[in-house]
Amino acid sequence: MSGETARWWKEAVVYQIYPRSFMDSNGDGIGDLNGIADRLDYLQRLGVDVLWICPMYRSPNDDNGYDISDYQAIMTEFGSMADFDRLLAETHARGMRLILDLVVNHTSDEHPWFIESRSSKSSAKRDWYIWRDGKNGAEPNNWESIFNGSAWKYHPGSEQYFLHLFSERQPDLNWENPEVRAALYDMMRWWLDKGIDGFRIDAICHMKKQPGLSDLPNPQGLRHVPSFERHLNYPGLLDYVDDMCRQVFNRYDIMTVGEMNGASAEQGEDWVGERHGRLNMIFQFEHVKLWETGHRRSPGAGLDVMGLKHIFTRWQTLLEGKGWNALYVENHDIPRVVSAWGDDGRYWRESATAIAALYFLMQGTPFIYQGQELGMTNTRFAGLNDFDDVAARNRAAQLRERGMDEAQILAFLSRSGRDNARTPMQWSDGPHAGFSRAQPWFAVNPNYRTINAARQLDEADSVFNFYRALIRLRKATPALVYGRYQLQLAEHPHIYAYTRSLNDQRWLVLCNLSAQELQVDPHRLALARWRPRLGNYPQGGEPQRLRPFEARVYRA
Repeated sequence: MSGETARWWKEAVVYQIYPRSFMDSNGDGIGDLNGIADRLDYLQRLGVDVLWICPMYRSPNDDNGYDISDYQAIMTEFGSMADFDRLLAETHARGMRLILDLVVNHTSDEHPWFIESRSSKSSAKRDWYIWRDGKNGAEPNNWESIFNGSAWKYHPGSEQYFLHLFSERQPDLNWENPEVRAALYDMMRWWLDKGIDGFRIDAICHMKKQPGLSDLPNPQGLRHVPSFERHLNYPGLLDYVDDMCRQVFNRYDIMTVGEMNGASAEQGEDWVGERHGRLNMIFQFEHVKLWETGHRRSPGAGLDVMGLKHIFTRWQTLLEGKGWNALYVENHDIPRVVSAWGDDGRYWRESATAIAALYFLMQGTPFIYQGQELGMTNTRFAGLNDFDDVAARNRAAQLRERGMDEAQILAFLSRSGRDNARTPMQWSDGPHAGFSRAQPWFAVNPNYRTINAARQLDEADSVFNFYRALIRLRKATPALVYGRYQLQLAEHPHIYAYTRSLNDQRWLVLCNLSAQELQVDPHRLALARWRPRLGNYPQGGEPQRLRPFEARVYRA
């Protein structure tokens, strides 16, 4: 089956919602499901087709909802199941679809399954989680949690340790146990039978554990060995995925997207190749890690455009005719892209729109994270107490133990922290950015008076309206959905250019990803043969001159 086979989820544009920070309807300072329902007309005006809602299940909120205590109940702060049913119905009534986060690598330590599992070594659900005896008076092995500290927590009541790759309040489920899988499949079918349109599967790469759970090499003699890269994609993981698809996903016409940290483009077809019948798409992390690695080495050094070309082009070409890409540059786990890749000062609008054009028109399904369509930026943190994220708090404690001073820690977390993406949505220049009538659960970014939806809706050249134009263009143009991708100007260090072609249609996307004015050889791209269709600067001027962060979309 060809990768260009038409499917509704290939032609869709997805909007990710972090419900705690999207819209508060009842004045308690916390976003909720009715707040999302109240903003459906805004999302319809933007032009998106699918809403992806981050976890809204019952949770004690140790990790902002990714620690689930009841998969079939709604977090009290977010509303009720009746509120969810209304949201689902109103979404469908507007011709949009809705997918949910599926968090099945771990649960909350308050989930009834874990409460029963920890009750005794002879519990019927003991093997639903991963328990081990200590070793030499310490943890079963030397693994560090992804959120720092040991990956094991001791439970005095049953005198063993349980594994938690994330927070100590997120015990990992034992996917080796068929009873666990059967219970999870029942839950998935319950939601799909309710009428949702698919799942984004959280941390799917971690579900298969290292056989034997042995110590990791420790040449530095660390108490806990950083082990994130060691916990990804063990052989046998795809067997779990095949089972999940056979038992659940392939029985429905839905969208499935796996969070696949550690996956290479060479492995992409194994996950999303249509001949395998597994997932529709995966979120790969290579372009995210490119920025993270470069920024650690040289903060403020700017975007590695050559590295980005290599990563995106490899994914585009290796999945051509075989599978499908998920296209994204922001989500709830990474800093705001205009601050990370662009210039959130002088060229804020230009860089926000250039990045949008860059990724949005490649082959794949585009994802927009809430506020990205407004060009929302990283926020300001006055001190370490301003951080809410459990990973940031743990990281701060670790860096303090290593001797880093408070100012250095603050600077590091201000650039890299997940809280940057979790500030309340900036709806207006009114109190609390129009997000709530009360003090929000997390501080609003101070720049909400100039960056907000109310201001941008009717500004012709706003970031919001540039995203609207991209969505309209993509929907009207099969070549920009199914067409072949080909990199152009591969050797240029700051210009990202590519073509999309299908039958007799050809399109050119040309982006200057720097704050410098650049020259393009008009003969290299035969610019005289192309007609401009969309740009983030006023038309006119010299075709061969690209202004700072200028993006142009041409049709042959």
